[in-house]
Amino acid sequence: MSSETLRLTVVMPVFNERATVERAIRRLHAVGLNLELVCVDDGSTDGSVEILQALETEGLIDHLVLHVRNGGKGTAVRTGIARATGDAVAICDADLEYDPNDLPGLLEPIEEGRADAVYGSRFLSGPRRVLYFWHRVGNTVLTLLSNMLTDLDLTDMETCFKVVRRELLQSLPLRARRFGIEPELTARLAQAKARMYEAPISYRGRTYEEGKKINWKDGVAAIWHILRFNLLPPRARRFVPAEPVIPAEPETGGEPARPGDIPASEAGAQGAQ
Repeated sequence: MSSETLRLTVVMPVFNERATVERAIRRLHAVGLNLELVCVDDGSTDGSVEILQALETEGLIDHLVLHVRNGGKGTAVRTGIARATGDAVAICDADLEYDPNDLPGLLEPIEEGRADAVYGSRFLSGPRRVLYFWHRVGNTVLTLLSNMLTDLDLTDMETCFKVVRRELLQSLPLRARRFGIEPELTARLAQAKARMYEAPISYRGRTYEEGKKINWKDGVAAIWHILRFNLLPPRARRFVPAEPVIPAEPETGGEPARPGDIPASEAGAQGAQ
């Protein structure tokens, strides 16, 4: 995949985000990516559905799915993943906490064939809004526990900004219904032996007065989700890319090609058969 041909599917779960969803979608399109947008409304009751339908009519939403009742973020994300047709899939909330201008940087390791999944970390070097101390402590503890069980060295397991190759993401046996989708994705990607990268992103968190939904109960539940998805079945199968990554040949040096030699690109294709 290259930056010229890669198509990114953005899955946007929506639940009562009337105040921000239109701005989030327009900002996403303003980035200029080769984009497919899948919006899943998860039973909103505040007028979000009408806004989404108008944006679909305008051509800004490629696929709009309406859940009759609220099933949780994980349910909405899984619905969106099933509709994705792009080369890679990103999950992007409708609350403006994450900046879509960070997406090209997250796509880069996948475009270059170095990664199967890239996490946007709020705790590397990007600017972020200063908010709740105990949320930061909770994130650190949950990421540490997840790393202990996955043997990864992530800095931000709970980040919303995750970009994953579509064929890998659609192969994962995802089950989470609420915010447990974040630790489950991490556990399944580790089980699939995915090549994972992190990249710094900016973050503008919301206060509860501004509409933030996750609370301490979700933090406690996340401990169970981390244990459950890492230790109990089903487990993800090892991921084998349909199109193996072939390292670029050096521009200088090496022996000249001899008659009968098979080009590296053809040799890779034969090896995959």
